[in-house]
Amino acid sequence: MDQNEEKRVWGIHTQDDKLFLQDSVVAIGWREFGDLSVLNATREDFKQHYLDVYPDAKKGAVANSAGMLYRFAHEAQKGDYVVFPSRSDRMVNIGVIEGDYSYVAAAHEYVQQRKVKWIKHLPRTFFSQGALYEIGSAMSFFMIKNYADEFLAALDKNFKKTISDPSSEDETVAATAEEIIESTKDFILKELSKNLKGYDLELFVADLLQAMGYRTSVSPHGGDSGIDITAYKDELPPRILVQVKSQDSDIKETTIQSLKGAMREGDYGLFVTLSNYTKNAQKYLESTPIIRGINGAELVELILKYYPDLSEKYRKMIPLKMVYIPVARDDA
Repeated sequence: MDQNEEKRVWGIHTQDDKLFLQDSVVAIGWREFGDLSVLNATREDFKQHYLDVYPDAKKGAVANSAGMLYRFAHEAQKGDYVVFPSRSDRMVNIGVIEGDYSYVAAAHEYVQQRKVKWIKHLPRTFFSQGALYEIGSAMSFFMIKNYADEFLAALDKNFKKTISDPSSEDETVAATAEEIIESTKDFILKELSKNLKGYDLELFVADLLQAMGYRTSVSPHGGDSGIDITAYKDELPPRILVQVKSQDSDIKETTIQSLKGAMREGDYGLFVTLSNYTKNAQKYLESTPIIRGINGAELVELILKYYPDLSEKYRKMIPLKMVYIPVARDDA
């Protein structure tokens, strides 16, 4: 068995490249959390201490941050490999953890430290897009799983010849692009579900329709007409009656029929949900072309398309940055 097979590979980020490279350490912050070695070596104790120190932290942040601190102090072992992408020179630095955890109180920010021996410093161009995507994790300290073998292979003296073969195409590009897109869509849907319920979602949908070029009027909060939004494309008919549901369960056929019952001749209907539609509801929509149903996935597609024209309030709620990502070449 190759000696590398038993070693774990960790990824880490920092804002202080100089500290890592010149002092031969890897480190994370959380100064207020204190010395990790004085806590019982259990995840639950780390979570409880995190809550004690940061009582206003969100629930998800507690588990993620306490988990990173626990992994750094107890799960990472001497002899494990660590991959650090430095921002200042855009290099990928690979080393071996040589020291146990230590709390360095004199450090300006990164007080949680471990000694490391850097073995190789390689350009990012040596690695597949999938590997670069994995070490671009949003977490400060994390285990590398999918591309661990690629980073370990980089320690071989023949690595450069293998990776930089100009005749080979990076097959991870398409997969990486798709992962980025899907994770963005998941993020949007989660933010909508978390922040917009009931009337708040109605206001958001009205804003989205305005971004799409419609004039909208939102029904009074608590109205019992069954119509949440009335929309027009211009000054003339047709009128579009919109019903919005933020429930987690799928929409039933009877719910869409209630929208149909509120429509007059010449009206069109639009039903918007963060979830989906039951099979019977989908059949009803197919047989009723004057009503369009939009599910959560389709709503996200519209948000991505019209995002720049959303109100600032909602762009702050769903913070996105436009970037260009590589896609697989179409040689057809």
